[in-house]
Amino acid sequence: MEEVQRHSVHTLVFRSLKRTHDFFVANQSFLPEVDESLEKLKYSIKARDTYGLVFDRTAKAKALAVKRGEGERVDGPPGVKDGVLAITAGGEQEGGSTDGANPQSNALVPAATPATQNTSNAVQILPKKAPTIPKPKWHAPWKLCRVIAGHLGWVRCVAVEPGNEWFATGAADRVIKIWDLASGKLKLSLTGHVSTVRGLAVSPRHPYLFSCGEDRQVKCWDLEYNKVIRHYHGHLSAVYTMSLHPTIDVLVTAGRDSTARVWDMRTKANIHTLTGHTNTVASVVTQAANPQIITGSHDSTVRLWDLAAGKSMCTLTNHKKSVRAIVLHPSLYMFASASPDNIKQWRCPEGNFIQNLGGHNSIVNCMAVNPEGVLVSGGDNGTMFFWDWRTGYNFQRFQAAVQPGSMDSEAGIFSMVFDQSGSRLITTEADKTIKIYKEDDEATEESHPINWRPEIIKRRKY
Repeated sequence: MEEVQRHSVHTLVFRSLKRTHDFFVANQSFLPEVDESLEKLKYSIKARDTYGLVFDRTAKAKALAVKRGEGERVDGPPGVKDGVLAITAGGEQEGGSTDGANPQSNALVPAATPATQNTSNAVQILPKKAPTIPKPKWHAPWKLCRVIAGHLGWVRCVAVEPGNEWFATGAADRVIKIWDLASGKLKLSLTGHVSTVRGLAVSPRHPYLFSCGEDRQVKCWDLEYNKVIRHYHGHLSAVYTMSLHPTIDVLVTAGRDSTARVWDMRTKANIHTLTGHTNTVASVVTQAANPQIITGSHDSTVRLWDLAAGKSMCTLTNHKKSVRAIVLHPSLYMFASASPDNIKQWRCPEGNFIQNLGGHNSIVNCMAVNPEGVLVSGGDNGTMFFWDWRTGYNFQRFQAAVQPGSMDSEAGIFSMVFDQSGSRLITTEADKTIKIYKEDDEATEESHPINWRPEIIKRRKY
């Protein structure tokens, strides 16, 4: 058997082209004659396909002109013959003006006048309104007013009592401390956890404080006796976050076992185990309206849950990195989720995306929002960003100062919360301190103007 000689691709392509050229070279100059009728038919089909809507509107306009007794005519500049329409630039006609009411107007589609608007079927093309970017509301800048020290480890969580008289903090020293909100003095220390305390919640209807930690324990403290009265057993790993339902006696906890568990506060029964996340659930919030439970996870998703069925209603996959913080707006039917890529705002109940708040380029551990529409986000590198909720305008940035004796890496902010009035912000940090911020009373719109540049915002959003 004879072996086939191999050639390069370039040689084979060249041979194919030469063979084709030799085959058709004899007919190159003998092209068929052009059939004018077929050419006209081809162009008319193309015109009807592309401009059919214009032809139909023109026919309606001509029929309307005949109906009004003005005769069948086509307006246009001098030199237009055989009823052929031409689209020309605006300007005055010979012997007429460009007024819309003038029958001599060269408008392609006549605009209906008030007298004929209800009876005619002429279409009026309205100019599209340009999108507008709302101007952000002015907010007073915030300043540090108190630093509280007392914990011996990273302070991981904070919760404010509904009466706005005290707040509780939990830390890596395994102690829960109760502080007076007005004076910042220590009122009480609660011991019982054997590992870092990661979550706290104070009941608005009972004298109860709930806590969870890395020891897998969820505890209910009776504040009248300052002791644990209930344990909620079921989590298989560290419990990182918790939330109390605002209207029913239900507690929701979540953590490193990738689940959120719904507990009956009184009977300690595990009502639902919400499964679906594939990594640590870092944040959970509850509200009275659907979705009653919202969770954010290190698997980069946010899930909205049906509390009655114990199933996921919706999964939001817009984030590219882990979602460590979720916050509900106190009055609007909206929530925000934070990730190192962006802070995103959503509308309930379907989780419709509203806008991105970009610029906080660090791991965002926590967020808080007050009734005035001030959203605050805290990062792992000690940065705090203050945003206007409605427009997403970043009106202030903070870099938390590391306390004397702490390392530069201990500048992280782990949790934050506004007090019940929304006028004070409490943050807990990696330098083992608790910081309280408040608005600067002396600031005005003149001393701290809004640096609002809508063209930059427009480029970022669109």
